[in-house]
Amino acid sequence: MEPSILVIDDEPQILRAMKTILAAKRFRVTTAGRGSEGLALAAAQPPDLIILDLSLPDMDGFEVCEQLRQWTQAPIIVLSVRDSERDKVTALDKGADDYLTKPFGIEELLARIRVALRHVVQAQGTPSPVIPAGPLLIDVARHIVTRDGEEVKLTATEFKLLAYLAAHADRVLTHQAILKAVWGSEDMDHTEYLRVYVGQLRKKLEANPDQPKYLLTEPGVGYRLVTDI
Repeated sequence: MEPSILVIDDEPQILRAMKTILAAKRFRVTTAGRGSEGLALAAAQPPDLIILDLSLPDMDGFEVCEQLRQWTQAPIIVLSVRDSERDKVTALDKGADDYLTKPFGIEELLARIRVALRHVVQAQGTPSPVIPAGPLLIDVARHIVTRDGEEVKLTATEFKLLAYLAAHADRVLTHQAILKAVWGSEDMDHTEYLRVYVGQLRKKLEANPDQPKYLLTEPGVGYRLVTDI
């Protein structure tokens, strides 16, 4: 059965366009113009993925995201004209899996949808202890990382950071979420730790550390380990 997508947006032209485009790609599409309507539809017919606008007429999109996360783990991709770092971080902290700013490219949106749905399938099955990212292989169980077949020596903290990013591959992770997971809640304000260790990882893993392909910076928000290349 085709994956189902719920689109929550108050712009009728966006809803019409999304329904046409996604249906052409063999998705089953349901639309809602208000946050309360979207929550009701999500509860009545749980979708495989949710596309959410933040500016809704009856309630804030952050609240919709937070309420959805109380009972569903369906991926949530935020589409919004709001492009501030604060809004992106807040959406991700409220449970969104990804964030695209309007206007957006259709092919980029479709790629983000494919990645999100693929991770759902992987989570439902037996998670692989080995995560590929281009020439990199990250063996979480054995604490081994190879690049083009050659083992890369990492410190314990470098591996812990990379393993956390790999466990949430292709998703944007906020600075605070990474710091809490790797260093603990008492160090959540020390973003300088991240800059240093991400820099060290890039030197060891990227062909060109100054132009990384896999360990990407989301300015003002956090980092993303890209595997879908």
